[in-house]
Parts: sequence; structure tokens; C-alpha cells
Amino acid sequence: MGDFNFREMVSAFIVLFAVIDILGSVPIIIDIRDKGGRISAWQAAPVSFGILIAFLFLGEALLGLFGVDLSSFAIAGSFILMIMAIEMILGVHIFKHDSPAGASIVPVAFPLVAGAGSFTTLLALRAEFALSSIIVALFLNILLVFFVLHYTDNIKKIVGGGGVYVMKKFFGIILMAMSIRLFMSNFASLLVDLLTQLKAL
Repeated sequence: MGDFNFREMVSAFIVLFAVIDILGSVPIIIDIRDKGGRISAWQAAPVSFGILIAFLFLGEALLGLFGVDLSSFAIAGSFILMIMAIEMILGVHIFKHDSPAGASIVPVAFPLVAGAGSFTTLLALRAEFALSSIIVALFLNILLVFFVLHYTDNIKKIVGGGGVYVMKKFFGIILMAMSIRLFMSNFASLLVDLLTQLKAL
């Protein structure tokens, strides 16, 4: 697993914190709850951690088993993020929160917390840092996810109804921009691979 390095752990924590962006997801979480989606921090946080840890060890091999490359997986994730962004911006209800676990697993644990961005980031971090440092950094981020999910109502009270509305629209646009960027960057990668294969024929 490699020797634990505090500096590496801090660096990995900051990178994962920026990618997961649970604080920026507060308006999304509030929006899901307002539409009747049940979110349990006790479900979402452990499931997110389990998915990310599993992907850290088995990600590339698992996708390869199904014949799915990382770029295609990221593009699929970008579509889900786009749908969520449209819901927030236009105030429409597209995603049906009918899971027995409520919205804790889908879309919160996946793809909001454990999504294409965090998957690719973990694979990139693994190439640079010790595995033990990444796991500790990931655990601390999931701990933060738990507290944000658990105290979302308190955050809503502090910000207020008007603040939540403005945040919802603003972060909806941000989320849409992220989904477009995720789609474009990975589509370009697929296009390059396709052209390379065509030239090889």
C-alpha cells in the first residue's frame, strides 16, 4: 500500500474536496429533498465510500470487464449531471426518486459524490501518491460529506428560502457547465482514439 505520507494525504484531500464539492452540492441536495427524495447521511456516506474504495482498487479492471472505457463512463455520468442541472435551472421534475432507499444511493451517493470526476481523480492520484495516503484523504472527505448531508436542514435555515433559490439556480448553471466540460473532454478523447484506430486500418 505504500508508506503513509501526511503531505500527500493533505494534497489528496484538497484535490478530492474540490472534485466532490459537497458544499457546492448543498442546493442540489435541498432540491432533491424538496421534491420528496429521502436522503440519509447514514446510507449515502458509507455507500459513497464503498463505491470509491472499490473503484480505487478495481476501477479500470471492472470497466474493462464490461468493455467500457473510462471516457465512455464519464460521458454517461455527464448526462446524469445534465439532467440534474436542467431540473434545478428550469424547476422541472425529471428524475423520479422511487428507490426503496430514497435518493440516498441514486443520485446522491452515485453520481453526485462517487461520480465520473471522483473516479478519474482517484486513478490519477493513485499514480502519484501512496495508497494509504489516498484512503485516509478519501475517508476524511466522506466524513465531511456525512456532516453536510446530516445538517443540510440547518444550512437551509441559515441561508434562508431566498438564498436557497438563488443558490439552486446558480449551482444549476455551474453543474450544467461541469457536465458539458466532462462530456466535451471525454468525447474528444474518444474521438482521438477512434481516429487513431481508423488510421491503423
